[in-house]
Amino acid sequence: MKDTMKACNLYAVGDLRYEDVPMPKMESGEVLLQVKACGICGSDIPRVFEKGTYHFPTIPGHEFAGVIVDAAGREDRVLIGKRAAVFPLLPCGECDACQIGEYPQCRNYDYYGSRRDGAFAEYIAVKKWNLVFVPDGVPFEHAAMCEPCAVAIHALSQAGINLGDTVAIFGAGTIGLMAAQIAAGWGAAQVVLADVDEAKLAFARELGFTHAINSGHLDPVKYILDITGNRGADVALEAAGVSATLEGCLKAVKVFGKAVLMGNPAKNMDLPQKSYWEILRKQLTLRGTWNSSYNGAHNDWRLAIQCMDRGVLRLDKFVTHRFPLSECGKAFGLARRREEFYVKIMFVNEEQA
Repeated sequence: MKDTMKACNLYAVGDLRYEDVPMPKMESGEVLLQVKACGICGSDIPRVFEKGTYHFPTIPGHEFAGVIVDAAGREDRVLIGKRAAVFPLLPCGECDACQIGEYPQCRNYDYYGSRRDGAFAEYIAVKKWNLVFVPDGVPFEHAAMCEPCAVAIHALSQAGINLGDTVAIFGAGTIGLMAAQIAAGWGAAQVVLADVDEAKLAFARELGFTHAINSGHLDPVKYILDITGNRGADVALEAAGVSATLEGCLKAVKVFGKAVLMGNPAKNMDLPQKSYWEILRKQLTLRGTWNSSYNGAHNDWRLAIQCMDRGVLRLDKFVTHRFPLSECGKAFGLARRREEFYVKIMFVNEEQA
């Protein structure tokens, strides 16, 4: 095994360098993963250009998949050659949340790509516990999107979808689009996607969603009431993190309906009195959602891989841009400036680019 590898290393806010770094050293219970694909998450953009990581230098990247090429323990060498995605959160194992297996609520967690080195690199050492094995039929690029897929699954599971439901999703970003596919796969009769970005809506229609509406041109609440016989959506998912989409969810959902709040706001959100009354008068159920479940009883990550393998999640069109690590500056420039439409920007191995 070589002594160094290539990686994109963040030295300070805005200072991302493609360089040689030492090969990761495995600790007990870890394996060495050769990274085959790693996506740029929306959170990586402020992490690189505004907020920074928890220490410098740090290799970012937390949406990734690859092949196990080595293992620290002799008993784990049977894993060599297996394909895997990686749950990026490392729980403390001691707090109240960890004691009941609710690891995303851990008070003292570690995290690949922000609190410790991540996967914008050729290799990464990861805990065996964090491995999510991937069948041969699922491409690495798809498996690298397991994290946003699991987030979408977790959000919808907070509401519970019944056969024949109408599901309204306010926000047609990457996770909103994945949620739309999952809702349809779980039996929703109608899935409505509302956004103000016509490029996102055009992409949604390309995926087969005919109820993709521009809320800057059409009133999404009226549209949803019209297609449901004035009843309203059974489930509404807020996936943008802005005041208007929160209001839309509350107004569009039916009496005794369910609204799930997923969008992460960039600033304060305001709720008018009339919209607040929607919660009271309809006796709505509001659920928050955060990250995804990863435990023996409920594992959104394994379910995400199963949905990919069985065709519930159809992700071929999601990767709109591919770059080798050596072009990290170009990739992040595209992600930051948004001068052209993209859904998922993916770093792939040089041999695959």
